[in-house]
Amino acid sequence: MLEKELFGIDNHVHSGLNFDKYEKIAVKVTGDNPPPGFNKFEDANLHPCMKENIALARYTVPTPVQKHSISIVTANRDLMACAQTGSGKTAAFLIPTCSAIFGQAQQLISRARPGDYHFKSRPLVLILAPTRELCCQIFDEARRFCYRSMLRPCAVYGGAGVHGQIKELDRGCDILVATPGRLCDLIDRGKIDLSHLRYLVLDEADRMLDMGFESVIRDVVENKGKDGTRLKNRTTLMYSATFPREIRALARDFLKPNYLFLKVGRIGGTTTDITQKVMWVEESEKRERLKQLLMSQPPCRTLIFVDTKRAADSLDHYLFQSKLPSTSIHGDRSQMEREDALLAFKKGTCPILVATAVVARGIDIKNVMHVVNYDMPPNIDEYIHRIGRTARVGNAGLASSFFNNSSTGIARDLTKLLVECKQEVPEFL
Repeated sequence: MLEKELFGIDNHVHSGLNFDKYEKIAVKVTGDNPPPGFNKFEDANLHPCMKENIALARYTVPTPVQKHSISIVTANRDLMACAQTGSGKTAAFLIPTCSAIFGQAQQLISRARPGDYHFKSRPLVLILAPTRELCCQIFDEARRFCYRSMLRPCAVYGGAGVHGQIKELDRGCDILVATPGRLCDLIDRGKIDLSHLRYLVLDEADRMLDMGFESVIRDVVENKGKDGTRLKNRTTLMYSATFPREIRALARDFLKPNYLFLKVGRIGGTTTDITQKVMWVEESEKRERLKQLLMSQPPCRTLIFVDTKRAADSLDHYLFQSKLPSTSIHGDRSQMEREDALLAFKKGTCPILVATAVVARGIDIKNVMHVVNYDMPPNIDEYIHRIGRTARVGNAGLASSFFNNSSTGIARDLTKLLVECKQEVPEFL
């Protein structure tokens, strides 16, 4: 039953017809003596149990970021990786970190004794992520890769009861997935000790900086996770879709001097598997135009982005009244409401999801065919991350964007991106 739950068809992303294009994506590894990549998971230096779990998860051919990231992490090198969304980054860090501690779980796992209120979880792997949704996604993947081992992954994040999360930590935690705020809270409560860390992963590092988490991350890495006897043995990995100055500063401060820089494709780029359609739509005409757009397309899993929480609820209500099966998600929803909405979307009972930017980064909702920018994002990086929810792992996808006078700030960068991706550029741009 557990195997069916972890590896069933609902958790399987089919590689698309364009997956072979991944072989043509430019890959560059910068740094001294980088280990070579591999072309088959069978050739990777991984624990046999991990290779079995990879097969169960139906991972057949590694993506470029996986080919090189897994080899680099297995060689215990610090890494700064930049790759487009939908490129398989989550597996690229989970596979090698989990594999490295397979077979050692029995002597590594610590458990609370009954009545021991001073117990601290001492995870070996810490993965920091910007949102609770991304935490849950990474946790689900970690469960699959830890199958048939004694390793226990846990997830801690805001918006959910802290006492339930403490109970899970007390049962043992080897791989911890956390948002920065909740992690600091539990460290300050004396429930987590980071001195035994062997791997630290910062996922969607640029997004965490955008959300104002830099000081919290620095506190975790430089103070709360510091132990002179163990720090030198820790491997640190950073994954980001963009590489601005702030990310370069983090890499310089957190990574060992001999770290490797992995670039897959153009930094801040998007995939040519996405057909991008930009149309002029006045603000007053958006609702009707959206309804026409949805009804003109074959029914498919569609993700619609809006600017505000109020707009998400209002548009969801309009679509529901128009007999279009929709749901919505935003930051004011309770954790249970957000999880219920995502589940309905993933299962197809509500194949239209209206969302604010809370799910725009890093969430791998499987088999999304259509993304709609009902409200245009403020910059090209946000645009790239939004449309990157479709065309995952070589699948084709459609991105429709409503453009008007309020969107002119993004026009120049959008034109450049459309030209680069060989997409139609409308005259109004």
